[in-house]
Amino acid sequence: MPLPYPTWLSPGDNAWQLTAATLVGLMSVPGLVVLYGGVMQKRWSINSMMLTFAAFAVVLIVWVLWGFKMAFGHPIGSGSGFFSTFVGIPGTILGAAQEEGRANIPLLSGGMPGFRFPQSSLAYFQFVFAAITPILMLGSVLGRVNFKAWIPFVALWSTFIYSINAFLIWGGGWFAHMGAIDYSGGYVIHLSAGVSGFVAAAVIGPRLQRDREIDAPNNVAMVAVGAGLLWLGWNGFNGGDPYFAGANASAAVLNTNLCTAVAFLCWVGWDYLTGRKPGLISGVNGMITGLVAITPAAGYVNGWGAIALGVIASSVVYLALNYLSRLRPFRKVDDTLGVVYTHGFAGLAGGLLVGIFADPAMLVYPGRGSIPGISATGLIHGNWVLLKWQFLAAVWVIAFSGAGTFLLLKLVGLFVPMRMAEKNMEIGDTAEHGHEVYPSDVPSLGFPGGIPSLPHGPAHAPAQQPAASTA
Repeated sequence: MPLPYPTWLSPGDNAWQLTAATLVGLMSVPGLVVLYGGVMQKRWSINSMMLTFAAFAVVLIVWVLWGFKMAFGHPIGSGSGFFSTFVGIPGTILGAAQEEGRANIPLLSGGMPGFRFPQSSLAYFQFVFAAITPILMLGSVLGRVNFKAWIPFVALWSTFIYSINAFLIWGGGWFAHMGAIDYSGGYVIHLSAGVSGFVAAAVIGPRLQRDREIDAPNNVAMVAVGAGLLWLGWNGFNGGDPYFAGANASAAVLNTNLCTAVAFLCWVGWDYLTGRKPGLISGVNGMITGLVAITPAAGYVNGWGAIALGVIASSVVYLALNYLSRLRPFRKVDDTLGVVYTHGFAGLAGGLLVGIFADPAMLVYPGRGSIPGISATGLIHGNWVLLKWQFLAAVWVIAFSGAGTFLLLKLVGLFVPMRMAEKNMEIGDTAEHGHEVYPSDVPSLGFPGGIPSLPHGPAHAPAQQPAASTA
């Protein structure tokens, strides 16, 4: 009788990994789709959603054809130096043996327990991380980026920026070998997205002046739905990264929600202290800050550390968003949704704070016999080396992501303008995509000028409907 699955596969671990991956995917589609579609002005709603869908699709194709192997495959060199462990060898993962074979990250093999799910589960889980990163970056350039240029730019950025950062920190590359840690992407995802988005906003240029002056969301309910999907989707973001449905996954989920709740309330407190009203958009920024800050630390800190991260990161980002943004170079750059603050600053804060608050008693993987468990030790527990490497890894991500993004923008711009045509910027969704977000604004999609020969008068009035029953 055939077996239901290979002997090395754990149905529980595999089920959780696929579930966690789906939760992370929901953060992008539909989470950020509806958040962007709601927070932007009505005439940019369709464009924002289309750009998000396009990025999600492009990254998946790149990922299975060469990106996954670049981020988690065999290193390009044979030594242990920086350039030997800079990136993985590109390759596809579409063969039967690769899709159904046991998951493996070559440079981590032996340093952590063997995976108990197939390579396809690992590849999909890591894909949704790769996909959300340019989507987060997109928040900086909404309202003027050219849709035609966005597609090749995302493919290049995922290949040459994201995959290299992921390999260096997650795939067993040089920074991982030196001891830098990033539990779920404070550096690889959020810091790189914040820096890259800021650079892209500077290169592409600002929105139209009237868009900057009348920056009102068209549907706050959509923003709330998108934000809620982000908050709960983050359970998969951080809960899936131990790769096992164990105790550390549970701790990471609890810490994620705890830090986020503290950051949200702290942000509300800052609104009151500075004489502002605690609006929904402001509160969402506080929520996102907490989610981002705990991401590099979720399974390395205890609950007290999670609370500390929420308070510190929320305060730092709040002050940066509301006051540092008035100074150069920040006030000169039109970062549409403030991604450099809620993702860049928050990711940097979380990455550095894990170097301070990491608790050696928080075991990512328990030890056995003479084999010690795997954990991290921060400054408050007597280890300053971790903070040093957290700082150096952050410097790398900032410099490499910023410079690389600038070069890729200029490269794509040689063939397709990165900035939308001015006449299309004046019109918005109708010019770019042929329709608006609320089609009920016109009599009929088929007859935008009005339905011909529409009967009028009392003779054609609809019959009165009976009152609805309250029984």
